[in-house]
Amino acid sequence: MGAVKLELRCHQRIDGIAVDPDPDWKFDTLLSELNSLETKLNTSTKVPAPFIKARPRPFVMHVSDDEMEDTESEVEEDRSLVAAKRFNCDKLYLSNSDDSDDESDLEFQSYLMGEVGSVEGVLCELTDEHELDVKEEIRNRISALESDLMGQSEKSSSALTRVERYREARWEMDRKLDTHYQRKIAEALDNHLTAVQRDHELRSQIEERKIRSDAAYEEAKRKEKALQEEKVRQEKAKVESEARLRAEEAKSAALEAERREAKEAAEREATETSTRAASGVAQEEAARSQIDANSRTSNESKGFASDAAKKSQSAIGNVLRAAESALNLEQGRLQKFKEIDERNQALRLTYNKDFSSFERHIARLIRQISGTKEIVSEKSHDIFKIFNDPLCPQSISIAAFAKKVVSRCESPEYDVFACGHVIVLVTSQVPLAMDLLLAELHRACIYTVPKHIIYSKSAFKSKEAYYKAIGYKERDGKIESVEDYLKRLDSYMRLYGALIQTEVEGVQNLHGLKEGWAWIARFLNTLPANRYTAVALYAFLQMAGFALFRKYKSQFMKMLSIISNNFLEVLKAREESGLRAIIVEIQSYMEDKRFLKEPEGRALRGSLLSSVLVPEQNYQQSYHHQPPNRYSYY
Repeated sequence: MGAVKLELRCHQRIDGIAVDPDPDWKFDTLLSELNSLETKLNTSTKVPAPFIKARPRPFVMHVSDDEMEDTESEVEEDRSLVAAKRFNCDKLYLSNSDDSDDESDLEFQSYLMGEVGSVEGVLCELTDEHELDVKEEIRNRISALESDLMGQSEKSSSALTRVERYREARWEMDRKLDTHYQRKIAEALDNHLTAVQRDHELRSQIEERKIRSDAAYEEAKRKEKALQEEKVRQEKAKVESEARLRAEEAKSAALEAERREAKEAAEREATETSTRAASGVAQEEAARSQIDANSRTSNESKGFASDAAKKSQSAIGNVLRAAESALNLEQGRLQKFKEIDERNQALRLTYNKDFSSFERHIARLIRQISGTKEIVSEKSHDIFKIFNDPLCPQSISIAAFAKKVVSRCESPEYDVFACGHVIVLVTSQVPLAMDLLLAELHRACIYTVPKHIIYSKSAFKSKEAYYKAIGYKERDGKIESVEDYLKRLDSYMRLYGALIQTEVEGVQNLHGLKEGWAWIARFLNTLPANRYTAVALYAFLQMAGFALFRKYKSQFMKMLSIISNNFLEVLKAREESGLRAIIVEIQSYMEDKRFLKEPEGRALRGSLLSSVLVPEQNYQQSYHHQPPNRYSYY
């Protein structure tokens, strides 16, 4: 068998990657080759250029004609003996050159092909074709993998680009948000600093206004004091001049009287002398007898008048029920009231001026009183300011205050507790106002004394006269009804009860709980139990019972026991219309222990002014040292 010349070109590589894979590669070897390819592609900084696919030239075998005949015969002879063998190139060295006549190739001819027949040659050709198909398929797969890898690389690059753009967009958005947030913070800080600055400026302005107001108030007070001193000096000078004038008039009148008496004495003496000379002794005795008779007649008439007065006083004393101490206090207050009234009338005549505008101003202030500390403080100061007005005598304004306070009782909107605070604040500075106010109350309601008048035909000419004596009013020529009178009595006693229980820190109540306890003791000891006294007692307990219990405790409970066992029992025994309702009210007050609960409206509501701008101060400090309408008395 002739020698077979075989030339095989394989194992061509580009960048370390085999272009023509080994036909006997196993699957694991192929995977490792693909992994190394992927690793190199991933580690490369750039995508490698596509492989240049070059189809290798197939094996070239040269056989001579003589050798072909020998070979065919040998094939036929060995067909039965030689099994088909797979073409194996594992140990072949494939040259990269196209020269098929190299001597190196001839050294391995014995390994390329043995002496085989035509069947084995066909088998070799089929095997070669199969290897070529496998290589082609492998190349196609590698090409597909390369295309897919390139597509994935492009997708990855696109995704990375999008991620980078998204990151830049988010960074830009974060930067804008951060800038916006910093701007907001700066604006808020600026607004806060501006508000703080405005607040400081406002406080400084308030302090400046306060200082200016204080200075103006002190200046006004100084001027007012100077005017008051001037007014007092003028009044004093006027009184002194009037006193001197009256003394001179009295002196001149006395001198005139002395002259007149001397003249009359001289005339009488001359007349007597002439009469004595003209008449006899008998006539003189008759004249003396007549003179004695006239004298006796005059003395008898004086005695009869005195007896009549004593009888009248005795009749009045029999119908009056009151404690002597209460009557003395009432008499003293009414006497002061009378003196002030006479003085005011004289002042009106002297000044020849109408002071009704001041009275209306006081009435308006009293109508504006309500249950807040601010209003009570403001109205008290305004009233006291009117008392010190140099254009109006103080006695006139005080009398107007007392009259308007009592007359206001009949109004249904009247806040007696707030009014009690105003009364205490004003009268603590002007004690005379308390006496005049109590005198007005005594005149309007006798049960504020307390006292009661019993009807007697011998003491009163008619029932109407009796009703007027105990405080009934006459309207349109007729005496008011019992219900109207009891309503007014209730309102007066409510004001009196609210007054005696009013307590203001730092201010003395000139008619406080001590006087209230004395009032109820005198009431139960001297006044009879009837419809009038029952209404007065119930109204007083409603207003003052809570404060009296807090102060007197067990003594107050004993007093309630006396009312229950004595006063109410007498009322129940009486058969008068309208008593049943008031008896039930008094019993309910004691059984329900209403004296343990503070009456509604007793505690004033807080000030309406801001505690920051207008601090609350002690009453005495604010009342004496601060201008009006700025600080509370509490």
